[in-house]
Amino acid sequence: MRVFYDNDADAQLIKNKRVAIIGYGSQGHAHANNLKDSGADVIVGLPEGSKSWEKARAAGLEVMHTRDAAAAADVIMILVPDELAPSVYRNEIEPVLTAGKYLAFAHGFSVHFKKIVPPADVNVFMVAPKGPGHLVRSEYTKGAGVPCLLAVYHDVSDDTKEVGLSYASAIGGGRAGVIETNFREETETDLFGEQAVLCGGLTALIQAGFETLTEAGYAPEMAYFECLHEMKLIVDLLYEGGIENMRYSVSNTAEYGDLTRGPRVVTDATKAEMKRILGEIQSGQFADEWMSENDSGKQNFTRLENEGREHPIEEVGARLRAMMPWLSKNRLVNTAKN
Repeated sequence: MRVFYDNDADAQLIKNKRVAIIGYGSQGHAHANNLKDSGADVIVGLPEGSKSWEKARAAGLEVMHTRDAAAAADVIMILVPDELAPSVYRNEIEPVLTAGKYLAFAHGFSVHFKKIVPPADVNVFMVAPKGPGHLVRSEYTKGAGVPCLLAVYHDVSDDTKEVGLSYASAIGGGRAGVIETNFREETETDLFGEQAVLCGGLTALIQAGFETLTEAGYAPEMAYFECLHEMKLIVDLLYEGGIENMRYSVSNTAEYGDLTRGPRVVTDATKAEMKRILGEIQSGQFADEWMSENDSGKQNFTRLENEGREHPIEEVGARLRAMMPWLSKNRLVNTAKN
């Protein structure tokens, strides 16, 4: 495994090219603004009537219709949601994608699962920040960065890796480290991490803990603080120095409970289910299921999303967070701007 930093990148390479950021969501706003602040020539490509059009213009960015932006750019970074990327590519980008351009992605999903098949005469690379876009932006403005993964799929011009590394450095990845990988490894590990641990596993664990306490008669406010609010305090310790650092900081009682009871929650059966989830990702079953869900109108997705929104922990949390006004200051997510 190779890791690159800012001093390994030629910062001028990306500055010498016009970059189109297609999409202005979580990742799109971060890439576009970080690139602009690093001195790159950036345009944002959006569809007619996009709610993000004025957000991008307010940030001082040039905005064009998606096809016009793709036609004008040397580097086209697709940052629309995975389920929308194939149609955006097919209808707006592919018709103006000429030989020698650079087609870029922040996640390998579309290419790895062949939802997008780039032409052989186009350079294709991936720069995937290992964190949400709002964190990519906030860390950059602090003078820090979020680690990135770098992969090359097509190299027609014999400099695709160098251009990708320059791009990664410009969005702040070179400050924290840019790890060389490939589209398959990034895609499959990313999906697994989201589903089994970071999002799916974590939220299911939090909700189950909350339900266990409230069903036993404990106050929902107590359950919220124990199972959700304090999660950040533990995660900060993990982020800072790993599991051992967290165990050093908590009480001996907490550590003993961790060591003896944790394996009773996450059992061999849990790990077996994780392996099944990984298998569904590797086979392409999950990708096909997700694209089919989108094509059919996202009815199941919307139902599940609404159920999560209506869970009692959300009502309790909103009420308690309203009593802690400092949480709303300097928010990473501000829907009016990013």
